[in-house]
Amino acid sequence: MNDFSTKLELRIDWSEIDLFEHVNNVAISKYIQSARVNYLETIGLMQLQSETKKGPILVSTTCQFRKPLFYPGQVSIYSKVEFIKNTSFGIKHIIYNEQNEISAEAQDIIVFFDFNNNAKLIIPNEIREKIETVER
Repeated sequence: MNDFSTKLELRIDWSEIDLFEHVNNVAISKYIQSARVNYLETIGLMQLQSETKKGPILVSTTCQFRKPLFYPGQVSIYSKVEFIKNTSFGIKHIIYNEQNEISAEAQDIIVFFDFNNNAKLIIPNEIREKIETVER
């Protein structure tokens, strides 16, 4: 957990429980989305997108489910950037239950995108520097 740069804590809501009395996988995907947006806000990409229409677009997400989550409860989602390329970067997420057991592991691949011209862009140096600062 110490090598992850951001942490997001979320309360498990009763509405997220499925027929088998554990958190539905769709809800876990929403937890991952919340952690992704939290990270993107931390490095300033969400604000940049709203101001310039240039910002992140999700091109891939994967998740491995390890242990079920139950209501009532809380989850902690740790996130970090695993790699940065010219136009994309990968965010790894680990979801822990209240017993500090890994419930799920996920990876997102984000592309820096120009929504005005419908084209990917090279990640600006200022964003790279913000990622490096957050990851220290």
